This record gives sequence, structure tokens and C-alpha cells, in this order.
Amino acid sequence: MRENTCCFTGHRAIASEDVFSLKTLLRDEVARQISLGRTVFCCGGALGFDTLAARAVLEARTNNGEVKLLLFLPHKGQANGWRESDRKVYNEILEAADGVSYACDEYVQGCMFTRNRRLCDASSVCIAFLDHGSGGTFYTVKYARQNGLEIVNLAKKLRGIENEN
Repeated sequence: MRENTCCFTGHRAIASEDVFSLKTLLRDEVARQISLGRTVFCCGGALGFDTLAARAVLEARTNNGEVKLLLFLPHKGQANGWRESDRKVYNEILEAADGVSYACDEYVQGCMFTRNRRLCDASSVCIAFLDHGSGGTFYTVKYARQNGLEIVNLAKKLRGIENEN
């Protein structure tokens, strides 16, 4: 399954002026991956990039029934402290997903890192939105690179910088 699977990782905070372009890049990249035979997409369910990515996959699934969205979540209460509008979107994605797994039943230290490693371990491609060198997204891309995943950094594409693996 790993060879036809992509995962997503990215920042929670995305500048409002980048959202529209990033949505377009995500739709295009998901379509490109599907054209390469990758039909399983794993997402971590966080705010920001993860939400945009999950929506792009669900949109692609409406045109291709082979496309699957799997959610790899850190713990069952991930959205408990979120705004009501964000929880609503989260729950819609949760209900629409083709599969859901949890790193832990409840929050424990390290559950986010466990979730991120599971995303990478299940995948051959990591589609990222990484524009700074620290934090969970940086760690996940580093882990993906160390484990031989192809890295597609949409932040670089958004800024017009060539991708590197």
C-alpha cells in the first residue's frame, strides 16, 4: 500500500493571502499524484494545512471513487479546544474519511510525533507546506526525508522556488 500512498504535513497558521493559491496548489498536486497511481492520502486532521489537504482529497474523491482519505489522528479529543466552526469542519472531514486511526486514546506527551511518524511510515510521498525550520512540520519533513519519502513542498512552489528532495 505504501507505494500508492501520500501523506500531508504542514503549518496550522497560513497567511490569509496564501490560502487561495495554496488550495489551488493542493488540488493540482493531489491530481498529479492520482495521475501517478497514488490514490490513498493520509492526513493528520489538524487545523490549517491538514484541513485544506483533507478537503482537496475529498474533492478529488468526488471525481474518482478509487481515491481514499485516511485520517491518522493524535488522540480522540484533538478538536476539543477548537472554535465551534473549526470543530464543525473537523467533524465533517471525520465523517467523510474512509478510515480513522488514533495514536492514543487521550492526549499524552509525544502523541503528535507518533501520529506524524505513522503518517510517514504509511507513505511514499510527503506533500508538505513547510516554510520555516522548526516545529512539528519541520520534524515530520526531516523524518520523511530520512526514510526515503519523496518530498513535495508546496510552500516552495507558492514562493516560486524549485523543489528539492
